[in-house]
Amino acid sequence: MKIVWLGCLILALTSTHASAQQPAEAAAYKKVKEVVRDLERIVAPSGIQESYKTGIGGIDQWLNVRGQDQANPIILFIHGGPASPLTPTIWQFQRPLEEYFTVVNWDQRGAGKTYGEAYGAADGEADPHAIGDSIHIPRYVDDAIEVAEYVRKRYHKKKIILMGHSWGTVIGMSAALKRPDLFYAYIGIGQVISTRENERISFEYALQQAKAHDNAPALKELESIAPYPGDQPITRERIIVARKWPQFYGGLSAFRDTSTYYFDAPLLSPEYDEADIRAIDQGSLLTLGKILPEFVNVDFTNVHTFPIPVVMFMGRHDYTTPTSPTAAWLDQVRAPYKQGVWFEHSAHMIPWEEPGKTLVSLLKYVRPLAEGAN
Repeated sequence: MKIVWLGCLILALTSTHASAQQPAEAAAYKKVKEVVRDLERIVAPSGIQESYKTGIGGIDQWLNVRGQDQANPIILFIHGGPASPLTPTIWQFQRPLEEYFTVVNWDQRGAGKTYGEAYGAADGEADPHAIGDSIHIPRYVDDAIEVAEYVRKRYHKKKIILMGHSWGTVIGMSAALKRPDLFYAYIGIGQVISTRENERISFEYALQQAKAHDNAPALKELESIAPYPGDQPITRERIIVARKWPQFYGGLSAFRDTSTYYFDAPLLSPEYDEADIRAIDQGSLLTLGKILPEFVNVDFTNVHTFPIPVVMFMGRHDYTTPTSPTAAWLDQVRAPYKQGVWFEHSAHMIPWEEPGKTLVSLLKYVRPLAEGAN
């Protein structure tokens, strides 16, 4: 599958995934998925393992809830993309977190199982207005707040921890600012502070790397959109070029020119069937054009006071959502508690690239904020 991660936006350029499998290949995948499913089973009597839909924001949306001990603090993990659900990839990195937290993953409107719910078995044949007209950043923020309230009540928690990745940080930071009473803390992973500044830094990195490696094709493509973003609109076509080369030079996954481990992870997920996997691509294509005009104007630089503890996980090599704006913002913001954590061997995909340090950092900087508040 050919995919470009657009800043925080994933564009599926072609849709293959499980639908293109031959019978023998499909049977092999099914067998491997059963192994993963068995490994993923939570068998502890104190644990919880649930996947279900519930009414959020006027539509049915899917939640996945996993943890070894229901007494642990809850993390609501808001995925990136948009329309790139975490649920079909959690088998790769989440199990250690589940020993210390109950983790709730939510397929947002237009994403994964929630897209499939709205569009009828993820066939993409339903009325495109079923959810398309509601795809706006404020609606996502209100959805996140509604999910947080639902989770808090269902699992009998005073508050929960809010964590966002990439595009999910736009939703997460906004939700924390709007309803701080719901959350012990906010964690941003691949945080977006200013979309336009991120685009500029990412492009400059790609141009520098292309020159250093005497990459004529890259230089030709990058120079075709220069200056970027400049004073021209940030269009889908310009972003595709601007995202391609920073990722090739390790700006998505550090020291890698591809991230196949992530994009093909749904093929082995016990949580997703073939229709769900197709829905990832379909939801991405639906969402991108609708959300892009709003996304390019995202700017938190004028947020000088944050109402709850804030922790930023920053990949040293992240040129998908570059970290320098996040570090600068964290330096100047006033908050009850703030902490920046650098991941020296990561780019944008911190939980996958450094899962051990992700867990250790959550235990060191975040879990005490929930424990101390009880």
